[in-house]
Amino acid sequence: MSVEVIRAANLAGVAHGFLGRRGGVSTGELAGLNVGYGSDDDRAAIAENRSRAIAAVLPGAELATVHQVHGATAVKAEHSWPLDERPRADAIISDRPGLLLGILTADCAPVLLADPDSGVVGAAHAGWRGALAGVTDSVIEAMVELGARRERIAAAVGPCIGRESYEVDEAFQARFLAQSPDNERFFAAGPRFDLEGYVVDRLTAAGIGSVEALGLDTYTDADRFFSYRRSTHRGEPDYGRQVSMIGVAG
Repeated sequence: MSVEVIRAANLAGVAHGFLGRRGGVSTGELAGLNVGYGSDDDRAAIAENRSRAIAAVLPGAELATVHQVHGATAVKAEHSWPLDERPRADAIISDRPGLLLGILTADCAPVLLADPDSGVVGAAHAGWRGALAGVTDSVIEAMVELGARRERIAAAVGPCIGRESYEVDEAFQARFLAQSPDNERFFAAGPRFDLEGYVVDRLTAAGIGSVEALGLDTYTDADRFFSYRRSTHRGEPDYGRQVSMIGVAG
């Protein structure tokens, strides 16, 4: 099976892709395109999966990833970092040709952004903590500082846990209502949280040119995506991570 690359219409012409688990060499519960070194998967399999992912989106590119910590810090990448030297951050920006920016997820929302006119791209890992803390605002501001124009930036929100799959408690909901009572619209009975909707709203409020949501639920589609929550509910000891990437062609 070849690597499946899911693309956003509003990022057409930009090297990018939201990848799932299809097309990899990992086996067992982590079967497929697992790219997470935080898993207990075979390291050679992870390296091969990463090579396949890069080849599917921007052949010959370097892949820059960060040590994701569920925060709102954005960093600029000039090159890829060794695994043990990755900065602790949840968003990356760059204007360097031949460099892919990669975000790993397993239910959190991956966000890919680009201003093609300036050649500036960005990627953000928006779990609920990072989304609430403003990781999308951080990556947009960093892109503007690098030369992007806010009104030209296009952003796409990739596969993440859907609202019907994301049951939370009242303390969780209270955090969002404390930020703004208007956030109640992102909750349904349960309560259940619409992570994608909240991230889209933050992006739209930032005044960028366009926002696209792919509407893909990682939890419900086990053949296509890894999901931390699904693995937890099944009592599985480990879970895979998928990668979303964006770059500037050389």
